[in-house]
Amino acid sequence: MGNALAQGYPSKPVRVIVPFPPGQGTDVATRHIAEQLGKALGRNFFIENRPGAGSTLGMEALAKSAADGYTLGIGTSGTQTMNPSLYAALPYDPEKDFEPITLTGKLPLMVAAHPSFPANSIPELIAAAKAKPDSINVALPAPPQRIVFELLRQQGGAPLFGVPYKGSASALPEVMSGQVPVIVDSITALRPHIDSGRLKALGVTSLASTELMPGVKSIAEQGLAGFELTAWNALFAPKGTPAPIVALVNAEVHKVLAQPDTRQRLMSLGFEVSGSTPQELADRIRVEREKWGRIIRAANIKAE
Repeated sequence: MGNALAQGYPSKPVRVIVPFPPGQGTDVATRHIAEQLGKALGRNFFIENRPGAGSTLGMEALAKSAADGYTLGIGTSGTQTMNPSLYAALPYDPEKDFEPITLTGKLPLMVAAHPSFPANSIPELIAAAKAKPDSINVALPAPPQRIVFELLRQQGGAPLFGVPYKGSASALPEVMSGQVPVIVDSITALRPHIDSGRLKALGVTSLASTELMPGVKSIAEQGLAGFELTAWNALFAPKGTPAPIVALVNAEVHKVLAQPDTRQRLMSLGFEVSGSTPQELADRIRVEREKWGRIIRAANIKAE
């Protein structure tokens, strides 16, 4: 029955829920993938934006949709591994309400500084913080950035002082003016200002250096072994979606991700192209939900 269903799939348009506003990086990346899926499978894969409440509205809508393969959705490391600890209650369960399909991209974060700041690397930043505890302010535009900050404090023993902001738009002007010397943010947000010389990169949060920022060493490569926080996007279906449909969509997305234009498009948006099996994605969610949850709870980080 399931295999027969998959052989005729899709027989009508497929809705893809994005829990973010139109034009945001995840939305643009997902639109490209959906367009290519539509071309490959002969049916329209159309985006439905459901932003709001820190992405919980869109994920709730996906969780409550029919498990027939005609509603899919994009989730993130935030929606699936961080939100359970950031919110007192969620209208969805990241592990019980969804069928993982595949990763679509990874998004390393980065530590950067104003050009006048004396440190030019993560070890120099840590040394400067130890020399003058709690005197170096670090702009933190969102919860994932706060987790990177806490990891620096824990693994590096760096007594830095975190300054929360509501988004990159409010944080970046103060860092580029030198009012706040250091920032943790996405490569997408920081790269244009590093390219222009208004900021300088100190390190990326992927385990190894990334093609997204050539020449910039990872924090792990600079002496903090195992240091890693890489955000990600992934495709999901409602729980109970037939396994043959999940397998078919997984295979087709992997073909899309292998296309040179997809790689170029996603990299321009700050994403490393990265697929996975459904089980690999499920395992990642389980491990990271516990890992980030411990840090979020210990530091009392709350949703913005």
